[in-house]
Amino acid sequence: MLTKPILTGECIVLRPITVDDAAAMFASLADEESMRLTGTQQTFTFEQVRQHCQRIAQADDRVDYAITLKDDPTYLGEVVLNEIDWHNRSASFRIALASKTLFGKGYGTEATQLIVDFGFQTLKLHRIELEVYDFNPRAQHIYEKVGFKKEGVRRDVLLWNGRYQNAIIMSILEDEYG
Repeated sequence: MLTKPILTGECIVLRPITVDDAAAMFASLADEESMRLTGTQQTFTFEQVRQHCQRIAQADDRVDYAITLKDDPTYLGEVVLNEIDWHNRSASFRIALASKTLFGKGYGTEATQLIVDFGFQTLKLHRIELEVYDFNPRAQHIYEKVGFKKEGVRRDVLLWNGRYQNAIIMSILEDEYG
């Protein structure tokens, strides 16, 4: 089974998501701005979220971490390396903060750096990739600050409020890391 250690930064702690996080994760699905920034259009029941938390805790092809403060274990969001391809040493990255009230505090930047460090140093990945919507320049800036490079654009992939949006593809390679 894939080891998922606690990752500690300056302000935050990343701990593996457990089924106990289901209520907070479900509550975060009510934050309209977080849902927009992640392009989440579907709705979920609490039971679906609980089963997801249970499933990911056991998964060997992904690491899902709750973002928490050092002095408070409350779920503030999640940061994930998923679709891990062990043969090609690659993974996809995603992050979501639970509420727009958490934006602009540095939590996303620190969580991104911690999970990228874990991906390259511990999991020995060669490539980490992500997609970010073109209406989210704040996230694009964070990813560039951590070292991600823009690779291309997937045009008109998200229909949001009657308007198509592009997804920017970004990645970081192990020799660009650090």
